[in-house]
This record gives sequence, structure tokens and C-alpha cells, in this order.
Amino acid sequence: MATAAGLSYTSVQRIWKAHGLKPHLVKTFKLSNDKRFVEKVQDVVGLYVNPPEKAVVFSVDEKSQIQALDRTQPGLPMKKGQAGTMTHDYKRNGTTTLFAALNVATGHVIGQCMPRHRHQEWLRFLREIDRNTPKGLSVHLIADNYATHKHDKVKAWLRRHPRFHMHFTPTSASWLNQVERFFGRITEDRIRRGVFKSVTELKTAIQDYLDQHNANPKPFTWTASAAAILEKVARGRQALESAH
Repeated sequence: MATAAGLSYTSVQRIWKAHGLKPHLVKTFKLSNDKRFVEKVQDVVGLYVNPPEKAVVFSVDEKSQIQALDRTQPGLPMKKGQAGTMTHDYKRNGTTTLFAALNVATGHVIGQCMPRHRHQEWLRFLREIDRNTPKGLSVHLIADNYATHKHDKVKAWLRRHPRFHMHFTPTSASWLNQVERFFGRITEDRIRRGVFKSVTELKTAIQDYLDQHNANPKPFTWTASAAAILEKVARGRQALESAH
């Protein structure tokens, strides 16, 4: 830009800063093309803001391929006037997958680490949810469209357990699933800065975080109505279409 305009590099920087221009930044987006988008948004948001009686609503998903990373050299701890440090390179010591079910009403999380995330592991986790939920309650699960959640053996298990009800978010709409916010927190607070010499150490750290979270759980407050979400998406789609 500086060369094309015949200005100095610093002059271009000053002009961009004065006008709040940041051409190096690009925001990403994805509009769902799910044919049942409206229906699914209304269904999921309805569970958040007006859950059924004598029922528990869980937001469920898997955080897959969590890596047990060990730094190649010891870092320095944080101290006054100086941030903590860690090496940019690391050694991979294996992975685990965290299955999590966030109780929308209470914030309590049922969590279980497993080596893979196939339909077999998903069935094991469904049984874990079943064991940890009072028998007199219906169970509503909000999940994404991952094929594991819709496997024939999973469907057969659900038919044998009629108190379970699946609710799927629209495709390309993970933001509608509240458990993603919990995954963001555990990643930021415990996993990203952790040093793990083995998968066992990683799983122990995850379980410790779950125990601390569940000792004083707090639910996420959902404030957006289905109508507001659909209106915003419609504006985004209109803007995208008018730009081409």
C-alpha cells in the first residue's frame, strides 16, 4: 500500500489507525444451509428458555483429540511485572476425548474421558448419563449432527430407553450448543497452559477441573430469543447475497 500510494510505511500506519482500519484482520463466518434451520433453532432455544416439566436438559458434545503436551524445557512462573513463560515447541504424549453433558438448569457437568469418539464410546456415555440422572425424569439431549450420534446402534439404544429425547442443532451452528462454552473455559483455564507427561496426567487434570467446577456449578444464562436469532441470521444472509 505504501509503495502504491507513494507514502512512507509509517504514514500508512497512521492513516489506518486514525480511521480504525485493520485490513490485516479477517472475520470468519458460516451460515447454516440446514433445511430445518428455523425448526431446530426454535426447538433448541425453547429447551433453554422454557424447559419441559419433570425433565432435565443436557447440552452434550465431545471435545476430541485433546493432546497431552509436554514442553521441551521447563518454563518460568509468572511474577510481578513478568508473564509466565513456556517453550514454543513441545512433545506429544498421546490424546484423549472428553465427553461432556452440561445440565442447562444447574451448570453441573457429567464428564468422561475416553480414547476415541466412535458410536461405542457415545453409547458408554449415554449409559453414564442414564446412571447419573434420577429415573423419574425425562432426559433431553441437545447435540450436533455428528454421525456417531445417529448410528443405528445408538437409535436402537434410544428406543429401549424412551425417556431419552434427542434434539439436534442445525448444521454449522455449534454456537447454539451451550456445552461449547464449557469446552472453551476448560481449554483456556486448564488444558492450553498445561504440561502433561502422559495421557494419564492429562485425564487427571481434566477430572480435577470437572470436580472443582461441579463443587460450585453455575449455569450459563441464555438471553437470545429464537426470533432474534432468526432475524440476525436473515440479515447476515441478505448482506451476503447483496454483496455478490
